[in-house]
Amino acid sequence: MPGRGRKTPRGTAAAGAGAASPPWAQPTRVGAPDWNRDPQVGFDPDVAREAREQRPSWRERLPERPGWSRSGAGSGAGGRPRRGGPFSHWSWPKRIGAVLAVIVLLFVGFGIYLDTQMTRIQALPEYEGSSSSGTNWLIIGSDSRAGLSDTAAQQLSTGEVDGSRTDTMMLVHVGGFGGQTSLTSLPRDSILPIPGHGRGRLNSAYSIGGPELLTQTVETAADIEIDHYAEIGFEGFAGMVDAIGGVDMCLDDAIDDPKAGIDLPAGCQTLDGPQALGFVRTRAFPNADLQRIQNQRKFLSALVSEAASPVTLLNPFRIVPFANSAIGTLTVDDSTHIWNLASLGFAMRSLSGEGGVTTTVPIDLSSSVSGGVVWNKQKSAQFFDAIRDDEEIPPNLLTGG
Repeated sequence: MPGRGRKTPRGTAAAGAGAASPPWAQPTRVGAPDWNRDPQVGFDPDVAREAREQRPSWRERLPERPGWSRSGAGSGAGGRPRRGGPFSHWSWPKRIGAVLAVIVLLFVGFGIYLDTQMTRIQALPEYEGSSSSGTNWLIIGSDSRAGLSDTAAQQLSTGEVDGSRTDTMMLVHVGGFGGQTSLTSLPRDSILPIPGHGRGRLNSAYSIGGPELLTQTVETAADIEIDHYAEIGFEGFAGMVDAIGGVDMCLDDAIDDPKAGIDLPAGCQTLDGPQALGFVRTRAFPNADLQRIQNQRKFLSALVSEAASPVTLLNPFRIVPFANSAIGTLTVDDSTHIWNLASLGFAMRSLSGEGGVTTTVPIDLSSSVSGGVVWNKQKSAQFFDAIRDDEEIPPNLLTGG
């Protein structure tokens, strides 16, 4: 007797061995009947229980998610999600190289910034003079009080002087290809011909014609060529010393000079900015200026050595304030750049060892000007011949005074 179900579609094989039942003839595999499909199929507890046992757990039904990645980068080896940043697959040598590259870029960027902040002036005169081998620097310590507040002037014991004068003058020769580096003091009371102004003290050339006339006076008297000019004032000098935490100095005798604002005991000690400035300015000695220029050379060598040491160069909390203080108060000629100053600093480190010499130009006391000195004609000629030809200065011409 025909049932109430649907007719078998034409062309469909009858149910038999190996024949699959049509979807509408299969019992419902859930715990309740599906009346929409076949009202005659009732609830089968065994089928429902089997369905519950075979049904996957809720954890297994969760969709598969990719592995966590901070950068959202792709998968790693084997198709597994790669954890970590985009550089996690780099080897350690490659990472160290990248860090070093970043540090170099920071140094280069800082150097370019400092170069743009330098104060430049026309300090090298245009005229036909003698050429020289190696590199010659004329370094000036100016006693100008310009820019100093009353508080700073009192702290640094600078006194009250109008205008600008050269308090310190030094010639630094940097030899080429490993040649000798020398630091020569030029006494400011040297009586020399000042081009266009007769004879006078060397420091008066600065007062008359500024850096250009001073440079020309030195070049004419020494018969050499000055390649670079650098000048620093009181406040900048003290700021550089404080920026690197002071400079260690050993004094043979105690120094008490109220005019320079210092009272230093004998022995080794660390000088701060105001103390260092007083030390290089004081003339409280029997031989006044001659002892002072010895102290100036000694201190400048110690300052440069400390500034160029790894302890300072690798410490950003020292080198950055030092560089900013130096650049902010340094005046150079218009052809000098930050890399020239860096080269000068590294070359001057040899002054504290056996590779360099510190001395004073050979002088004699002046017989016509009270307190003045004159350059010994024969000895100074040999002295500057060695510098001009980039040769070692003869030992018999080196003096400590």
